[in-house]
Amino acid sequence: MNSQRILVVGAGHVGLYAALRLSKKLKSGEAEVVVVDPQPHMTYQPFLPEASAGNISPRHAVVALRRALRKCRIIVGSVTQVEHSRKTATVQPVAGPAEEMTYDHIIVAPGSVSRTLPIPGLHEHGIGFKTIGEAIFLRNHVLEQLDIAAATSDPAVRQAALTFVFVGGGYAGIEALAETEDMARDALRYYPELAPEDMRWVLVEATQRVLPEVDRDMGAYTVQQLLKRNMDIRLDTRLESCADQIVRLSDGDSFRTNTIVWTAGVKPSPMLDSTDMPRDQRGRVTCAPTLQVVDGDRVLDGAWSAGDCSAVPDLTKEPGAFCSPSAQHAVRQAQRMADNIVAVIRGQEPVEYKHKHAGSVASLGLYKGVAQVYGIKMTGFPAWFMHRTYHMSRIPSFNRKVRVIVDWTLAFFLKREVVALGQLHEPREEFLEATPPLSARR
Repeated sequence: MNSQRILVVGAGHVGLYAALRLSKKLKSGEAEVVVVDPQPHMTYQPFLPEASAGNISPRHAVVALRRALRKCRIIVGSVTQVEHSRKTATVQPVAGPAEEMTYDHIIVAPGSVSRTLPIPGLHEHGIGFKTIGEAIFLRNHVLEQLDIAAATSDPAVRQAALTFVFVGGGYAGIEALAETEDMARDALRYYPELAPEDMRWVLVEATQRVLPEVDRDMGAYTVQQLLKRNMDIRLDTRLESCADQIVRLSDGDSFRTNTIVWTAGVKPSPMLDSTDMPRDQRGRVTCAPTLQVVDGDRVLDGAWSAGDCSAVPDLTKEPGAFCSPSAQHAVRQAQRMADNIVAVIRGQEPVEYKHKHAGSVASLGLYKGVAQVYGIKMTGFPAWFMHRTYHMSRIPSFNRKVRVIVDWTLAFFLKREVVALGQLHEPREEFLEATPPLSARR
């Protein structure tokens, strides 16, 4: 039997789970699995809000690839080009020359990036919320703003420091807003100079509702809970400018802020522009229900895709519907795709992916949540508990499950950590001040 090579582009939910399943299903010598990703870890994105809020350690929201995928070859780097017509990819390691790699099967799963708009000032002042680095930065930034507000005697400086704007009312935006506000409110107990009513938390959403994945009544409940916490909810409103850190909204309001968090959707990774994979009008790789890449009615031999970057038909809905870009679909698609690849290698037929979306769960801060699962609606503590239980069961590896549970257990007895480690973002600043350039010494 000639060993085949399976190239996995991206180690997010799809890439990691697919590689993990392949390493368990494939027989020794049947195929080599090569995983390429710019980061040596997979980020479990549903835990980003809790990592940012200090409920779990940021290290426990990521999974080390070399630890989880011991039977796979890991390359920290990026795929800069894919020519599937030749079944060849160009791999650029994090250091050293690029390498042209041939493959028998390729899993195209680079995921998505933040979908931004040409809004003045967004590039200079916006903060994303898709990576563990952005989550840590947001936490440190918010706590730093509390320090600024407590130290200054200038009312305008204080007001700008204590105004926090989140753009986007999907799950990422709502959870980031709710968890971060919860953390900041906890931190105020150590700031006698500040009161909760000094803070202003603003949510800007371009549509007329939040959490579009759940029914309208659940979205309305979420808005009511946020309003009870004195948050400023702007529905049917767009961010038109944030130049010079002055937010200007489509409803005519404007104000100064030091914090603008952008969570207004995602788009397929621009890495796909360097491939010859067929794509739809939204830039997604076109797929058959078997998760094989298709060009019209033609199945591309050895090409597979799933997750945020792909258009996978949803067989549980009307024709023309596609699976939503959720972790729930990504994990299941990855497992089905791995099984199908093994089947094709062994001369068998692939099976179509079909999964009815079970529902959604969201945290609104410590002990607060909203959930709609299999038609059952829950709010408050039960929804929050279901949110934690579901995601704890989904994060890969027993090691991470235990560490997350320990973090949560300790949080019942110990107060939340509210220290800012801003120096993490510029670790050499103090050293550079102590070491002037040679030209300054002459």
